[in-house]
Amino acid sequence: MIETIVLDVGETLTRDDRYWASWADWLGVPRHTLSALVGAVVAQGRDNAEALRLVRPGIDVAAEYHAREAAGRGEHLDETDLYDDVRPALSALLTLGVRVIIAGNQTSRAGELLRALELPADLIVTSGEWGVAKPSPEFFQRVMEAAQAAPSETLYVGDHPVNDVFPAKAAGLRTAHIRRGPWGCLWAEDPQVVAAADWRIDSLTQLPEIVKA
Repeated sequence: MIETIVLDVGETLTRDDRYWASWADWLGVPRHTLSALVGAVVAQGRDNAEALRLVRPGIDVAAEYHAREAAGRGEHLDETDLYDDVRPALSALLTLGVRVIIAGNQTSRAGELLRALELPADLIVTSGEWGVAKPSPEFFQRVMEAAQAAPSETLYVGDHPVNDVFPAKAAGLRTAHIRRGPWGCLWAEDPQVVAAADWRIDSLTQLPEIVKA
């Protein structure tokens, strides 16, 4: 039985449209150019930050991030960034008595923005706040501590095979791969993903049925 569900953030709960558009605008390149490069590095199994380095070789991503914040053009999240199924699904899970945790590879600032949305969740935390990021085993150790349930009773939901499905499975958690965003769609039928995912879903609204099954 699933007692706790832990959800990734980018392309699981939130669309990444604004994120990449804001980077394109900051770097002065067409949004389509950066979007296409993100798709290219995803297809090659590379980290998405590599797209920024293709646009501007030698870029110090962390320094540019802080420069954007200082210029008032930093991270932003609001209701329009959420997928439509997020609030209904999370509310339904809480109604069923499931502990709901949101934990993804985001900055501390993103954690603040997510909590400001007052999502129906018991805990919202980011890698920036924990000081450890996926796919590190230490990240999933923190997940298990927060879950307050046995690994076999904890389900991690995410779109990214390397950051979500594989390391969560290696940690002993149950896993659900969501077909959403470039990573989720591109790798949805990959044999390794199919083998590693306990469930493969198209919407978060399928999660309550998994819990009740």
